[in-house]
Amino acid sequence: MPETRRVGPLVYSIAAHRGFADALVAGLVPRYREPNFGLARLTLLVPSSRAARTLSEAFVRQTGETGEGGLLMPRMIAVGDLDLDEKLGAALDPLGASDIPPASDPMARWLTLDRLIAEERAAEGMEPLPGRARLNLAREMARTMDRLLVEEKAADDLWSDPVLDELGNVADHWKRAIRLFARVNARWQAALVDRGEVDAATRRNLLFDRAARRWRDTPPPHPIVAAGVTSASPALARLLRVVAELPDGAVILPDLDLAMNDDAWQELGLAGASAEPGGPVFAAGDALSHPQYHLKLLLNRMGINRAEVQPWHRRGLSAAEPSRSRAISSLFLPPQASRAWIGLEADKRRLAGVRLLSSATIEEEAQAIAMLTREALEQPEQRVAIVTADRGLARRVTQHLERWNIAADDSAGRPLSLTAAGRFMGLLSEIAANGPEPAALVAAFGHPLVHASDADARRAWLVGVRTFDRRLRGPAPAPGLESLRKIARDALITEWWTGAEALIAPLLDWPREMALADALSRLSAAAESFAQALVWEREDGRALGSLIDELRGQADSAQTVIETADLAGILRDCMDAVAVRPGYGGHPRVAIYGLLEARMARADLVICGGLNEGSWPQPPGADALLAPAILRALGVPGVEFRIGLAAHDLAGAMGAPRVILSRSLRDAEGPTLPSRFLLRVEALLGDDLEKEHRERSIPALLPYLDRIRPAADAYPRPAPNPSPEQRDVPIKVTALDRLLGDPYQFYAAAILGLRPLQPLAADPFSDPALRGTLVHDLLDTWHRAKRDNPGLALVPFAAAYFAKERVHPLFRALWQPRLLAALNRFEQWLAQDAADAGRTVLATEIDGEMRFKGVTVKGRADRIDRLGDGTLAIVDYKTGSVPTKNQVEKGFALQLGLLGLIAGQGRFGDKETGRIVQGIASDFEYWSFGKQNDSFGKRQSPMKKTEKEKGILLDDFLPHHAAKLSEAIDRFIKGAAPFTARENPDYKGYTDFDQLMRLEEWAIRLTETGAES
Repeated sequence: MPETRRVGPLVYSIAAHRGFADALVAGLVPRYREPNFGLARLTLLVPSSRAARTLSEAFVRQTGETGEGGLLMPRMIAVGDLDLDEKLGAALDPLGASDIPPASDPMARWLTLDRLIAEERAAEGMEPLPGRARLNLAREMARTMDRLLVEEKAADDLWSDPVLDELGNVADHWKRAIRLFARVNARWQAALVDRGEVDAATRRNLLFDRAARRWRDTPPPHPIVAAGVTSASPALARLLRVVAELPDGAVILPDLDLAMNDDAWQELGLAGASAEPGGPVFAAGDALSHPQYHLKLLLNRMGINRAEVQPWHRRGLSAAEPSRSRAISSLFLPPQASRAWIGLEADKRRLAGVRLLSSATIEEEAQAIAMLTREALEQPEQRVAIVTADRGLARRVTQHLERWNIAADDSAGRPLSLTAAGRFMGLLSEIAANGPEPAALVAAFGHPLVHASDADARRAWLVGVRTFDRRLRGPAPAPGLESLRKIARDALITEWWTGAEALIAPLLDWPREMALADALSRLSAAAESFAQALVWEREDGRALGSLIDELRGQADSAQTVIETADLAGILRDCMDAVAVRPGYGGHPRVAIYGLLEARMARADLVICGGLNEGSWPQPPGADALLAPAILRALGVPGVEFRIGLAAHDLAGAMGAPRVILSRSLRDAEGPTLPSRFLLRVEALLGDDLEKEHRERSIPALLPYLDRIRPAADAYPRPAPNPSPEQRDVPIKVTALDRLLGDPYQFYAAAILGLRPLQPLAADPFSDPALRGTLVHDLLDTWHRAKRDNPGLALVPFAAAYFAKERVHPLFRALWQPRLLAALNRFEQWLAQDAADAGRTVLATEIDGEMRFKGVTVKGRADRIDRLGDGTLAIVDYKTGSVPTKNQVEKGFALQLGLLGLIAGQGRFGDKETGRIVQGIASDFEYWSFGKQNDSFGKRQSPMKKTEKEKGILLDDFLPHHAAKLSEAIDRFIKGAAPFTARENPDYKGYTDFDQLMRLEEWAIRLTETGAES
């Protein structure tokens, strides 16, 4: 038993280099161990259940190191970490605490605040907020309430004199936000009184005060020690003061800097201690982002002078040299005190064992961290801790370690929304909120959970999914199920679609507004119809089930109503707040931690990854409700306080024997900025950084990670040379210019038979193919209908046609007006040509074919007219740009001329009517939807019709095209010329196969000296 102390508080600090958990255990065992009882009579107050687990592992290591057979460990009680949503231990929250009201359910509070916000905004005459925005505001309000309650601030404090004095100095939007918050908070507190409840943060404070009174009045017979608790809330600080004064009590703090001189300590600011009676306890100049600030705040609230804190002299199993703590102290000096760096002695800046690693990308950083981990594990008993706030980096490291069969569990977990079950529920909610959009449908149908309980059923299901996916590629179909049914019929998967439609039917046609509880019930039923009970299995499924059940029950009680369109966002916000952590079974010597999980943890090698600004430290989100000046007036620390906690986390991690500080120059979003903490490390090291502290071996090994490969030869310009049999293919009139300008494009499409795979739900109003197909079909349908109804007007017909085809609303809004204006002009031209020149329409959308030098030439004419002299006019409708006469002359736009050759040397045939069209073509026109004379609709000819125009004369027009066609056939179809990629750099045609030809690998050499010819 320790010797009994009777006066003065007992507070210790374990320096960073000693390793908190192991050093704590090394000191507790000899000090509090009793014969036959071990440490069973010792009670440890720890910050969280994770800290208790860390200390348990440290006790196991201690007994193994000393060779003892076993040890009765102390009782560990969590004081409850609000950031981790953890409860107080049973000793602090006993069953008999009936004098303290129960805590309100956090989710019930959130939904009630949502209703109160709506009512208060309506009473103030403010515009109603959308459901998701209102719920997010309610969530922010709940956080602010907890923040004030932890600091023991009541609702009435918002109207105190210091706050009212500051109100005149803040912007109007802050005043509105504070007024709304105060009114909602007051109503919520009144509702709590009616319910006989208190907020969870208030109950926590009451329980702390209850324990403090009980222990002060009747000291417990056995020792109580608070270890690693750094929360500076007033109620907890009072409890820790009592623990420090108990006869067998002590408070042990992590990494309190006892070496910092008094001037630097004073520079940290007020930290909860006013400079004069009744004065402010936080000042604008307080160094909230300093790693020692929250510890100074805790000591001030405990009423402990830093000089009273004693150093803990025991070392842990993985302790570093004492010089490390001195260097860490120098590293984090406040701004004015940092001037001492100029004359800083070597022993106060020495960081032996600390290396800095810079990687080009986040992927390289993850590979490097994985290699460092594997290297360390080659040494027996070496433990590795990877600490990062970047969850994306943590996942990448986990995946890279798996290649060596190293299972490293990420104890920080990942958001429920990113798990299999969470993603699946998110997809179903998107369908319910936004309708059956192609991307969400295909993703939901192909999700791994769908029909996963029956392998044969899933195999058959995926066949239908892939067929449906392939048919959906391209322009987005019109909204609704009818267009999807048509796609399924065209794909010959009607039976599959019947089953698929039955699955999604419960998610469709929801009312504009509905009860949140009903929406969640429908979603759950739909998820089970897709995946049966599999959706609720495993860790993520169980977490999802708990969330849905709790949210549904509380939403039903609160009668929460949402807009259906907000459902997906609301559910995603809720799932983002739930972390799903893996079960046990990972590698015993590797741990991946988030910043919260890493506190108190220690290993032989600690790798701090993602040391970029925005990740470590993460940007402190500004309080949306209370301005910084208002917080200071209330006596509440500002949001920069969390930067100081992140700095303290880094300082603790840097106390390990070996430390790697890692960052990447680019992440998934672009270039990064180094963390402010890392910049201080580099500045402290100065010239020694590149000499001693730069990690070079692992980056040098990265290129050889898989296997050594010789440098690849420069990729040649593709020029495939197929056999004569392979060359014998027909030429489409739209492909001749491609064959002459970029032969490889023709080779890929006509000889290899490749087609580009379109994206799902392509942009419906900017896709020229969509506009072209729609307009061509419309005009063809109208011309055919006019045969039986000569007076049929085009514009009303077109409007009815667009409505019948249910074209996408964006298309109708952006393109239909200009199309109708152009079509009105087209109709006028048709009537005028018929009246003035006797020009009549012979056929529309008619296929033609001819044989030219033994090669089949095919094409489809948009329209063929009979002129008054009996010759033909070929018309091509253009919804996009119109080829110039210069392009026609160079052979880059040969479609119209080839159609004229087919009319004269072959024939056009209409399968529907059996009509044959042949004759000499004497006129060629583009009818486009471009703008001319302030109106849509334009007629252009590719020929030279006047002396002032450029282009090809009529007599030379068809011979010009025949010559180009003959050249192509002689060179490529009947000849042996290779199909060289980008043979003519001036050709601005198709680019569908640029990736296949690996254009970017060789195109640059065309402009270099000695370029390929």
